[in-house]
Amino acid sequence: MTPLTAYQSYADAQLQFSPERLWDLFDGQRDALNIAHECVDRHAGSERDALIVVQAQGGDEVISYRQLAEDSSRLAFWLQAQGIGAGDRVAIMLEPSRAFYTAMFGVIKRGAIAVPLFTLFGPDGIRLRVQDCQPALLITNADKEEAARATGHAHVQVFDAAFAQMLKAYPTAYKSQTRADDLAVFQYTSGTTRELPEAVKHTHKALVTLMVAALYGTGLRPGDRYFCPSSPAWGHGLWHGTLAPLALGLTVGAYSGRFHPERLLQGLSQHGFTNMSAAATHYRMMKNCGQAGAHAYALTKLSFTGEPIDDDTADFVRATFGLDVCSMYGTTEIGVVLASYPGAGDFAVKRGSLGKAVPGTEVQVQDAEGRVCAPGVTGQLMVLRRGQWVATKDLGRTDEDGYFYHGGRADDVIISAGWTMSAVEIENVILMHPDVLEAAVIGVPDALRGQVVKAFVVGQRPASQAPAFAAEIQALVKTKLSQHEYPRHVALVDELPKTPAGKVHRKQLREREHAAALACAAGVA
Repeated sequence: MTPLTAYQSYADAQLQFSPERLWDLFDGQRDALNIAHECVDRHAGSERDALIVVQAQGGDEVISYRQLAEDSSRLAFWLQAQGIGAGDRVAIMLEPSRAFYTAMFGVIKRGAIAVPLFTLFGPDGIRLRVQDCQPALLITNADKEEAARATGHAHVQVFDAAFAQMLKAYPTAYKSQTRADDLAVFQYTSGTTRELPEAVKHTHKALVTLMVAALYGTGLRPGDRYFCPSSPAWGHGLWHGTLAPLALGLTVGAYSGRFHPERLLQGLSQHGFTNMSAAATHYRMMKNCGQAGAHAYALTKLSFTGEPIDDDTADFVRATFGLDVCSMYGTTEIGVVLASYPGAGDFAVKRGSLGKAVPGTEVQVQDAEGRVCAPGVTGQLMVLRRGQWVATKDLGRTDEDGYFYHGGRADDVIISAGWTMSAVEIENVILMHPDVLEAAVIGVPDALRGQVVKAFVVGQRPASQAPAFAAEIQALVKTKLSQHEYPRHVALVDELPKTPAGKVHRKQLREREHAAALACAAGVA
């Protein structure tokens, strides 16, 4: 039977898709499936490059499928020698590198559970996650060794040159013995160290269901050279940025170190990547750096996730790459449910939309009573799972053509004097100002109106022009939206708080405002 990867059009996606056909893309079946085998070992004879790691400090690390298959097998044998096996958690706190991928796939190949941890976590962030998952081992680098050992809850192994040399004593072919329903990865969603999000527990079968997002969300097809700059410590970077494209045998680009948009642009150009999926923030930073025009690109498909892209950034993408950037929407818990089908010539990408439901998924916008909202009416985005409607915790609306639009997180809605307003919509307008680099909007208490809009803006104006700049922003929103939606308070800031995944952290802004209000009430500020 023709594989699903042979079809590109939106019409074929609706006609040809079935959940069972996803299994045809893999060697394994329900009684014998291993992510490491599917992503690495079965491609080891191809001699293709598996990974190209673009490093912030310059220079790139190229890793072949054969190298990764042999390295991860050696680590699996080493884990076996340490008595680590099925059900044991192994935390991995490394930047994208040969060491990171060796460790991750070695752990999964062994049948243990890989727990990727963000390298920029401070001591509290590490400690809370280690206490939660109770790993038998924590693999890290020399820079993070002290913080890792300070947790006191795991044996720590530094993956350095000496450790890599020691692994060479082990065999280079390891046969996995896992089933589809065995646990493979614990994934922590982004959050603050004061409020630890629960780890999402993924089985090996998650790789199969992931291919819906790969085929229709990022448009992966054989022959693509695919880049994702998101950290593999987070869902987008690991599942959509690493596992899905490797499972299809593609050459995959990753980014290591502090993010510099100029290095990303250089890497895209130098290595001829044809497909990229990134966070909205990445595209915005590429626009703001002013260097995009210095390179030539081979890109044919672009997608984004995390938060909506403002119109100016979408215009930049179209002008720079000659492409419409396609939305991919979902959550770590429910997966990708809406997409704009990059690469499908018969799918019209609508500016600002989340696209339409991926094949095999039913999505609705519902009101508080569970009734379907009419086009243009904002409600809760709901997904049908096992016969029940599950809340995404996001708001949305549809248009007359069945496209979905994001209305912000449910807790990002601002209600002022009876008016309901979207923080995302207001931010999008503020970002139209030519001197605005970033913007975040929240509701703050107001004695008269209940709440009013406060905007936090990173801009290019000197402090001496702050009052005039704020007035221009207010006037712009009044003109583009309505009189009641303009930000009555504008704070010019040097930077916005972000989650480790790169999203603007509005919750942290709300917490800061609440703390400041309490301090004022107590007479200490």
